[in-house]
Amino acid sequence: MSELALQGGQPVRTEPYPSWPVFDEAEIQSITRAVLSGRWGGSPHPGPITSDFAEKFAQAIGGGIAVPMFNGTITMEVALRAAGIGWGDEVIVPAYTFQATAAAPMAAGAIPVIVDISPDTYCIDPHAIEQAITPKTKAIILVHLAANMADMDAIMNIAKAHNLIVIEDAAHAHGACWRGMGAGTIGDFGSFSLHSAKIITTGEGGVLICKDEKMAELSASIIDCGRAKDPDREEFTMGVNYRWTELHAALGLVALERFPSQIAERSQMADYLEECLRDFPGIRLLKRDPRLTRRSLYRYIIKIDTEYFGCNNDTFCYAMVNEGIPFDTGYPPMHRYNLFQPQISRLPVPSSFPEYFDFDSMSFPITENAAYKEAVWMSERIFRSGKQGIDDLVNGIRKLQENRDKLPKIAVEFADKIEAFNAPLQLLKKDTKKKSGN
Repeated sequence: MSELALQGGQPVRTEPYPSWPVFDEAEIQSITRAVLSGRWGGSPHPGPITSDFAEKFAQAIGGGIAVPMFNGTITMEVALRAAGIGWGDEVIVPAYTFQATAAAPMAAGAIPVIVDISPDTYCIDPHAIEQAITPKTKAIILVHLAANMADMDAIMNIAKAHNLIVIEDAAHAHGACWRGMGAGTIGDFGSFSLHSAKIITTGEGGVLICKDEKMAELSASIIDCGRAKDPDREEFTMGVNYRWTELHAALGLVALERFPSQIAERSQMADYLEECLRDFPGIRLLKRDPRLTRRSLYRYIIKIDTEYFGCNNDTFCYAMVNEGIPFDTGYPPMHRYNLFQPQISRLPVPSSFPEYFDFDSMSFPITENAAYKEAVWMSERIFRSGKQGIDDLVNGIRKLQENRDKLPKIAVEFADKIEAFNAPLQLLKKDTKKKSGN
């Protein structure tokens, strides 16, 4: 049995996993052409490179009308505003996601109503959605999380029964498909991020996919200071400048060319990982719904059996990182997220509706169990490292299995370092922050 790196042993992997984003002369040439054109910004809107990107992005993800804008948070805000959702309306969101999913409704004047997730996929639970619907509910923002998609059949049926707008937060799901339909094209809107970590990236940026041409016109108007976009140029909105730049679009065109081979490579390596881990002691895979006909590998999650390993996910991830395998514990629950603190803001929604933000009274047991105990996250770059990269990951887990009797002691001995390692994901409440150990 080899000794853990934390206890003086040799790490499983010393070579870094591939970096992201990848680039070469193609990006430089595309940006250079945009610079030499003299047209850098987004006005008049849309620019020719942005229009080209929008058309090709919609084709790449499977349809709809693409409206690029400055990031993947305002996409959701703009979708709500275009749909006429605003002050005092309720928007249902999952507890397990980046803070932007809940922050966007507040920017539109609406109230985020947080609900729990499914234990099988970690995506929003359709039953929890139904239980949260009130006469004030106007929309659902679901999240396609990691390599999974939310149950679109169930959610669309719920939305139809209650006349609700559906916004797919597809920041993790570029290129994924549900029964052959592209993620972001099934609901009324699809929101995509082009942040530097995302698998289609332009550094910063976002794309809103609209199913309806009228919604696309209104969305384009909102991001262009309210300028009319209807055919007769008569329908103005109350808008702001959320326009995208031609320089970002130039990067995006190259990213779209690279994307098909990248998604195929990641998918192949994810299949290989699952083949290796399927019957691994102490490891459980999330459910792969047969209706998920193509996966997108921005992030990937496995579950650990905390009793088997004698520790929670924070200790497990810290030990694996020291073995050279880049794991982390993912998102905290939304009501304990240090990036989501509406109560300390002066925003009108939490000030006017404080009863929706009484986080101490909220409990989302499935999300909390995932975040604080069993969920282990890995990034897309692992799936661009070939079979050797996957084998190193598997050998790292095997090494922790062989040394699992030492992990409870490590949880105590390295408690401060484990806490620092998880600092970006700390709980809001200091007295409940400690979660390492058995």
